[in-house]
Amino acid sequence: VKGMDVSFSGLLTFISQNAPKLLAGGYTPSDLCYSLQETIFAMLVEVTERAMAHCGRKDVLLVGGVGCNRRLQAMMAAMARGRGGACCDMDHRYCVDNGAMIAQAGIFAFQHGSRAAWASCDCTQRFRTDEVEAVWRRPTET
Repeated sequence: VKGMDVSFSGLLTFISQNAPKLLAGGYTPSDLCYSLQETIFAMLVEVTERAMAHCGRKDVLLVGGVGCNRRLQAMMAAMARGRGGACCDMDHRYCVDNGAMIAQAGIFAFQHGSRAAWASCDCTQRFRTDEVEAVWRRPTET
């Protein structure tokens, strides 16, 4: 974790390179998967809490495919409760298709006058969501 950015590549490299030795030392595949999950979820909770503090928010809405994971829901809920807020989990039927969420954001932008020439439309894999102007939202008060 660096600021509000997370990178999992080092964790995955470590596990893939050291799994044979760890498994030979008595750890099970379940042990390794659980440890990896807990580490990644702790990172997600950390950056979420940092973002909430930065924006002055107490509540968090957990969405996306990973939002269906009950362990992540429990960890986020504990963090939010500690801040005097709540974690709102979406029904899993609405959490699994990020493509639909992206399309909905595009519809909102279009409805509020945002236009782009086809030639200027591209995909930025590491696009920072904190740099996106959500033209359909009122500015937050600070």
